Amino acid sequence: MKIQAHRGMTRTGGFFRWVVILLFLTVLFSCGASRDWVTFRGDQGRGYTQTSIKPPLAVKWKLKLQESSEAAYAFNNPVVIGNTIYFGSTDGNVYALDIESGYMRWVFKTGGAINPVPVADNERLYIGSNDGKLYAINRETGDLAWDFQADNTIQSTIIKHENSVIFVSDGGFVYSLDPATGRELYTIPNPVWHYFTFQVYDNGIYFAPGPVSQPHSMGVWDIGIRNYLWVLDTELLDAVWYSFPALNDRYVYFSTADPYLDVWNLEYYCYERKTGTLVWKYSDYTDWAFTRNLDTTQLFNDNLKLLDYLAPSIAKNLVIYTSGDSVVRAFNAGTGNIAWQKKLDAQTTSAPTAAGKYIYFGIDASYEHEHPRLVCLSLAKGKKMWEMDLEGKILSAPVIAQNWIIFGTDEHYFYVLEELF
Repeated sequence: MKIQAHRGMTRTGGFFRWVVILLFLTVLFSCGASRDWVTFRGDQGRGYTQTSIKPPLAVKWKLKLQESSEAAYAFNNPVVIGNTIYFGSTDGNVYALDIESGYMRWVFKTGGAINPVPVADNERLYIGSNDGKLYAINRETGDLAWDFQADNTIQSTIIKHENSVIFVSDGGFVYSLDPATGRELYTIPNPVWHYFTFQVYDNGIYFAPGPVSQPHSMGVWDIGIRNYLWVLDTELLDAVWYSFPALNDRYVYFSTADPYLDVWNLEYYCYERKTGTLVWKYSDYTDWAFTRNLDTTQLFNDNLKLLDYLAPSIAKNLVIYTSGDSVVRAFNAGTGNIAWQKKLDAQTTSAPTAAGKYIYFGIDASYEHEHPRLVCLSLAKGKKMWEMDLEGKILSAPVIAQNWIIFGTDEHYFYVLEELF
């Protein structure tokens, strides 16, 4: 992706030896590149990597980004390319850190808090801000290449697709820009949606805001024909929050949440990717761990600022959800039947990420545990394999790149973990 006994045999053996060496190097480098984490929730938004990170883990390094008495309300996923981590923060800065040491390569200041998840290509990092601008930043130097002023705050996923960069402004538009210049290519109206998450697959946007005539809908927008392939009427689903969709070649998976007093109605969906036909649906209610002073209304509002709240992880033949309550739910991806459930002693604080045979996510403090934790379950059965106390709650799903697990907490700490053995 990287003899003296008989001269003829000596030359041939040398030739094949060099072929083997070159093939080995090609495979080595191509595998290394494939283990970067360059877009939100990874390939097809599945929250899964084949790289198996086996517990126990140890802190390679951690860094406190700012001193503040106020907890961070968001700490969205970084992207990792080679030996550099890139991410934005609610302090308005974009950071580039050396993954081996935590050394700060550069800092770029925007005009507002940063909630969007960046995306990168070979030259630039693209990230939005609550100042309403999308910034294209030179990955090596941290210098501004260009910026684009949108009509409103940007708190969405950002996608690089072929020769365009796509993002969504809150209650404004979907924008497609030329990545080299920032020139606007086209827009799609977005009359109502905020904190909008989407991905692009097979030349379709999953999901785009629906037609203006159905402002509360969302649909699959074909980039080539500039029209909808199918539209989902969310008024029929009747929820407050709609999660980021994860895909495989056949299906699209997402979930919804609708709070009522201290109980949230949770719905888990699977649709045919190409037609929008419902395949299965599973309904449940939140199951809370016994926790002091649990304010479920505030908890729900806090979760809405996390772009991957309720986002699924697709691993093997399972779809796994952490829904903000104390239960991890794993469904059979084809049928929607429960494969396993795991009840925990505290509320989950992040979406899950699967790494080989394991699943990693954050949970809050509890009666039994004074500190929030990173938890690891087995993928096959949901058995708890390991956990680690943290300084602060994990706010978004851990990123797994190369041999590291990377995440941030609401106490403004940035962690990089590695295998202990």
